[in-house]
Amino acid sequence: MDDAKRISGEVGGIMNYHPKFFEQSDGARESYVFGCEHRFFSDYAQTLTGVLADANWTNVLKLSEMILEGHNSGRRIFLCGNGGSAANAAHIANDLVYAVAERSGAGIDAISLGANTAVLTCLGNDVGYDNIYSEQLAVSGRADDILIVLSGSGNSQNIINPIHMAQSQGMRTAALLGFDGGVCKQIVDLPLHFNVSNMQIAEDLQLIIGHMMMKWLKKEIASTI
Repeated sequence: MDDAKRISGEVGGIMNYHPKFFEQSDGARESYVFGCEHRFFSDYAQTLTGVLADANWTNVLKLSEMILEGHNSGRRIFLCGNGGSAANAAHIANDLVYAVAERSGAGIDAISLGANTAVLTCLGNDVGYDNIYSEQLAVSGRADDILIVLSGSGNSQNIINPIHMAQSQGMRTAALLGFDGGVCKQIVDLPLHFNVSNMQIAEDLQLIIGHMMMKWLKKEIASTI
């Protein structure tokens, strides 16, 4: 039985008027009525679309232009994050390497620093988890390469350390951030900050921005090949 039939058939029934509660990441409590659980999902969608509707896209364009200039100059793009942000970093790197051009050799040289489990576990064991990304940049980073970090809070030490390492090498740095942006917002060259106190929405935005940039870059690269 679908929700509409269940609700219409049980008006006044106990199960339709028992409120449930869920707690958001900012501590606020929201309620919904059993039988109307779809509101949970529509509320999530409205939060995401609301952030997108209010966004300033200036720095998204700037980062897209930075990536294109780096590509045209033979520079490499490095990406990193933790958890879902690490997965998004790998996804964006994938899109830059191939999907951005869909032609052999025409993609962007992009590396996800979280992709090699042997390197990650070696560095985590030998020099500590805070240095799993910065130590890779110490070997592979070059002046004018680009580091893009993805973080909800912007305060993870293993994300802050590679920013410092990259800047010491003359690399350019950018960050996709949620919440208040944390330390990363203060130290990167180009912060893309969405002031949303919800980790899942913050991670959704990372991938949306990645896809936006890929589509823009694909348009620009297509005009030159």
